[in-house]
Amino acid sequence: MLDDTNRRIIEVLEKDARTSLRKIAEEVGVSLGTVSNRVHKMEESGVIKGYRVLLDSDKVGWELTVVIGLRIQKGRLIEMQEKIAKDHRVYGVYDVTGDFDSMIVARAKNRKDLDDLSKNLLSMDGILRSVTHLVLNTVKEDPTSFPH
Repeated sequence: MLDDTNRRIIEVLEKDARTSLRKIAEEVGVSLGTVSNRVHKMEESGVIKGYRVLLDSDKVGWELTVVIGLRIQKGRLIEMQEKIAKDHRVYGVYDVTGDFDSMIVARAKNRKDLDDLSKNLLSMDGILRSVTHLVLNTVKEDPTSFPH
């Protein structure tokens, strides 16, 4: 598990993943070598999975966000989820409990793109039912606000 020092290092990286190791050491109050070793170990163990640029989806042309509930033919869940996950518009694929087998979060450029997503991806053989919810307003979407 993570100790307090690792948590503080992660907090600094979440604010700006480009922060230098020297600056992290200053902010956390530990040596540069400690930060270097701990970041390296967290990367190797998969705690830190990578570093990414966060984009504003509206500003880069992805105007629509949808949340889709899927019922999938028995015995084909993994197969269908893997196919769906390959689509570049799909942001997340989740196994869930409740009325659906899987929930999908996806982005579309516009209504035409959403129509294509619905007709080609969500109507594949093996998908028994889909219910698409169009996101009207995003109240919070922050992949950096991870509890640790």
